[in-house]
Amino acid sequence: MGLTRLAFALTVSLLVQPSSPILAQTQPQPSAPPFAAMPEDGQWTIPQKNYASTRYSDLSEINTENVKNLQVAFTFSTGVNRGQESAPLVVGTTMYVLSPYPNILYALDLTQPGAPLKWQYNPKPAAAAQGVACCDVVNRGPTFANGKVFFTMLDAHVVAVNADTGEEVWKTKLGDINRGETMTMAPLVVKDKVIVGISGGEYGVRGWIQALDANSGQSVWKAYSTGPDQDVKIGPNFKPFYDSDKGKDLGVTSWPADAWQQGGGSVWGWISYDPDLNLIYYGTGNPGPWNANQRPGDNKWTAGIFARDADTGEARWFYQTAPHDLHDWDGINEMVLLDMEWEGKPRKVLVHPGRTGFLYVIDRTTGEVLSAKPYAAQTAVTGVDLKTGRIQYNAEKEPVNNRVVRDICPTASGAKDWNPSAFSHKTGLLYIPHENLCMDWESVEPNYIAGTPYVGAEVRVLPGPGGHMGEFSAWDIRQGKELWTINERFPVWSGALATAGDVVFYGNMEGWFKAVHARTGEVLWQFKTESGIIGQPTTYRGPDGKQYVAILSGVGGWAGAIVSGDLDPRDGTAALGFVNAMRDLKNVTTKGGTLYVFKLP
Repeated sequence: MGLTRLAFALTVSLLVQPSSPILAQTQPQPSAPPFAAMPEDGQWTIPQKNYASTRYSDLSEINTENVKNLQVAFTFSTGVNRGQESAPLVVGTTMYVLSPYPNILYALDLTQPGAPLKWQYNPKPAAAAQGVACCDVVNRGPTFANGKVFFTMLDAHVVAVNADTGEEVWKTKLGDINRGETMTMAPLVVKDKVIVGISGGEYGVRGWIQALDANSGQSVWKAYSTGPDQDVKIGPNFKPFYDSDKGKDLGVTSWPADAWQQGGGSVWGWISYDPDLNLIYYGTGNPGPWNANQRPGDNKWTAGIFARDADTGEARWFYQTAPHDLHDWDGINEMVLLDMEWEGKPRKVLVHPGRTGFLYVIDRTTGEVLSAKPYAAQTAVTGVDLKTGRIQYNAEKEPVNNRVVRDICPTASGAKDWNPSAFSHKTGLLYIPHENLCMDWESVEPNYIAGTPYVGAEVRVLPGPGGHMGEFSAWDIRQGKELWTINERFPVWSGALATAGDVVFYGNMEGWFKAVHARTGEVLWQFKTESGIIGQPTTYRGPDGKQYVAILSGVGGWAGAIVSGDLDPRDGTAALGFVNAMRDLKNVTTKGGTLYVFKLP
């Protein structure tokens, strides 16, 4: 095919936008459900902003007319120059910032000039955890609830800290780094439960999600991603929509003998919650190993989406986005919960920009896929059969042992990775930070040894069609199409933020923090930070009544590991193949770990 071989000449962002503003739709656009459309209180208490994971703020002081005047209000160094993927939180007059390993939590006083440090909490995770972190020693942020700040630690502990004093309330060990188990995800607190999952899919862990008592840290329920129904918490109320997900103990029978015990399915991404249905929604990671030839079968319950009862953990439905996953296409990306009219009927939906390159619209009460439209370049798949729900793999791109298969699109990190989209309650559009990457893949046979990589593939990541590697897109969910896109030289690895001022924020890996017009994609303002941006922007109303925007700058993560991990650019297989595409990143940015907060003059 050759399109991924194009030398990329894009050294600046290119903008593709419609010639006129978005026209009014003949049918109403999707909307946030009532539980996510609460009056704006000016705070940002969880990374997702709300249970529906819309990452939208109703603050509008910063708008399309004045955003060009944004200036730095204050900065703060985390003291850790590794990948900064966390979301800064604001509760009342305090901002909470969590660093990557060693997972230091800082509380900043927003009532004072320059937001000085109120306190810091250093949990001192085990140093050995760094050696089994798949893709940088990142953390995706803390969560606030009921006077406490909760977060995960790289060495597989979960901790609760008094939000006022920084005093440790409890700390619970949930995994074993000697088996390759780590934790990087942001917890979600539902009622009196802290819900977390385990990382380590590249080490042959057996994935799970678990609920802890928010007051004591004790386990309330735990559900595995592989194994017999009892372990997966599948019972009489489990009613998947598609026949391929029906049957007894599929978490065992869809695997070779005992392979499910090292089957992956880690839970390291995002959780959403519908309080009206009392269901949580989350994705499971890739099966282990990457080499699919060693695990014939659908490999339940990996690479898919679960709906579970929040109180008991009992599974209600499951949809597998990548049965018998061939390319490391985890299902862990965000689940945006919306209400919309579909074919004349009101539906409660879940919108999921998958690593497969499809934007899924799923009925969140039943698990039925209503739509699956491609939002990125694809060669490895041809579509999704809505009758069966199954993805259609392109046989020409299926990996074969000891033979290089070229130009597989999307790449192993997918058309987008963990970095979350934002949905504007005002425009009704989804804003997707994603990738334009392909890969060459060779499957090899690995052996499972606890605590060591269990991958079975040699991968080299490549720029996608057009030569640019990142895109930031506005997506019309109802029409199933892209309205405008900004092309970026490197993968877009930051999250998105949408606001009522019709401004959307994101950052790129060169370090530019950008504000764009929500309706046209015009770049209205940009600021160069010290390092590449892979964090999640948030916005809040300060004690002075003004609107502020916050972002952590510090390149890293899987895509930026070449910089944060000081990797040799000559080794294209390093960072599981990402270095092959990212060699030039070292020429445009450096390590960093700084919080930037902006406001109008």
